[in-house]
Amino acid sequence: MSLREDVAQMPDGRTTIYGVVTFGRCVGVVPFVDADHVMLVRQYRYVQRENHRWEIPTGGVNEGETLEQAAQRELAEEAGYNSGRLIHLSSYYTSKCICDETAHIQMGEKLRVTRALPDETEFLERRMSPFETALRMSLEGKIMDSMSVLGLVLAARRLER
Repeated sequence: MSLREDVAQMPDGRTTIYGVVTFGRCVGVVPFVDADHVMLVRQYRYVQRENHRWEIPTGGVNEGETLEQAAQRELAEEAGYNSGRLIHLSSYYTSKCICDETAHIQMGEKLRVTRALPDETEFLERRMSPFETALRMSLEGKIMDSMSVLGLVLAARRLER
């Protein structure tokens, strides 16, 4: 993460100071354990000071990693699975105003159990959830992070649910 102030030129020629926070790229995976169930994770989130919200596995892309490698690593670390098939659902800007961060959401199918340790700052709980329940949670504000909400909604659209 880096923070800088730019002198930005506006379309009308005027200039202004513009704060920019750069994060890079991040990935998220909607992991389908079977046709009707997804694996969700719950972990402590310092910024929100809470540890009760469920989400899909997400995380940053390390230097030198492809998006697929990062998605598989995060899926293994957080959910305990590798995916036999990753399907791209969306790429989007997490905040178009001050953040330079692009998120990439995948849907994972044909999962295989694996062992990988979470990062040392991750305190995780895992739960297999009916997909319809996870989708409803995202629509009712019980799941609130953008990658999870968008990932679940786009997965439902792709699956025509």
